[in-house]
Amino acid sequence: MTDERSVSPDFIYALRRATEATACAAADALSSGCRQTAGKAALEAMRDSLAELDFEAVDVIGHAQQGELPQFKRGEMVGKRGASYRADLAADPMEGTAYLEPGQTNALAVIAVAPRDSMMDPGPAFYMEKFVARPEARGRIDPAMPTQEKLETLGRCLDKPVRELNIYVQEKPRHRRLVDEIVATGAKVSLYPAGDVAGAILAAIPESGIDAMMGVGGVPEGIISAAGIRALGGEFLCRIAPQLQTESMAVRAADLDTTHWLDRDEVIRSGEIFFCATGITSGLMLEGVQHEPGQYRTQTMMISGFTGERQVLTSYRPLTETLVENVTARDVA
Repeated sequence: MTDERSVSPDFIYALRRATEATACAAADALSSGCRQTAGKAALEAMRDSLAELDFEAVDVIGHAQQGELPQFKRGEMVGKRGASYRADLAADPMEGTAYLEPGQTNALAVIAVAPRDSMMDPGPAFYMEKFVARPEARGRIDPAMPTQEKLETLGRCLDKPVRELNIYVQEKPRHRRLVDEIVATGAKVSLYPAGDVAGAILAAIPESGIDAMMGVGGVPEGIISAAGIRALGGEFLCRIAPQLQTESMAVRAADLDTTHWLDRDEVIRSGEIFFCATGITSGLMLEGVQHEPGQYRTQTMMISGFTGERQVLTSYRPLTETLVENVTARDVA
């Protein structure tokens, strides 16, 4: 009999089909110029694709607020009821698409899966402060350090002078002081208006060109990222950091601690992780969906907590339902 925490590592390839279908649906619908229409199409494609998989998952991050794109509802069951593999799901059909109209990058269809009851319950929190870095920094960064000391410590971990560090920060008004502090150390800053998950994952990957991600971003995106980063062995630290008065009131009412920094393994309490992301638009991490004669070309990153492997696959999806794959990229143990 299959235990709820026992699943084949090959399950990640099934998730890949779901994120690919979602990205293609999003890219098609975005041609209409309406993000809400695209968001609905992407959500339906992801829900339908997951319904074909042999697992029963509960969404833990459903987070759509007024004016945002459609999302799974928190607590929504996806997959097949009664399946032996019971899981937590953190998914976003169109992550990083807030600014797609002017052609911004790093938009993803992304899914993270872990055993049931192993993902953090975010309660009413929507924003968190994050620090993400590669495995060499694991356990060596005190999140209470000033920015200067953090980057000096990170430089020692990576054997790089601070002036050669490249820090990913979302280009938001709330980060003006942080950017000034980073620049004052001599480090470089890569500013992007969107791409919370892409920036975090890149910060945990050697030779990605990004050495760390810092700043305040979404809690849902943080939970998704933490899954991939744990599978990669990287460092992920976070604390609840409300940005709106209504959120602050809700966080206080829920008695959530806004001073305590959570470790990666408190956010994702299992190493049996699947992370899968397909590019919608091209960015630092992945190429976006390309329309070619009679087919879609997609690029997907898969990270497995079972094997420690990271794979980037380029796939060709005909306009029919048959997939013809061209596995072009790298497996990293």
